[in-house]
Amino acid sequence: MYCLQWLLPVLLIPKPLNPALWFNHSMFMGFYLLSFLLERKPCTICALVFLAALFLICYSCWGNCFLYHCQDASLPDAAHDPAIVGT
Repeated sequence: MYCLQWLLPVLLIPKPLNPALWFNHSMFMGFYLLSFLLERKPCTICALVFLAALFLICYSCWGNCFLYHCQDASLPDAAHDPAIVGT
């Protein structure tokens, strides 16, 4: 279970508020996970626990899934602030 200490914090990284950065965030997270899996070769139990947690987060549409943005999930109120999103 040593390898989970490098995988579980990935689930806690929030999505950027700016929708234009969601693709970059998804690509970064995907490449990080792919490189981690190829370099460290985590055990089967750790990989299954991580994939189950990722599936549950993305399936429930809590808004922290880095693979896609749920259509039903709304953006936080701060995302509509031009000072944050604009420029």
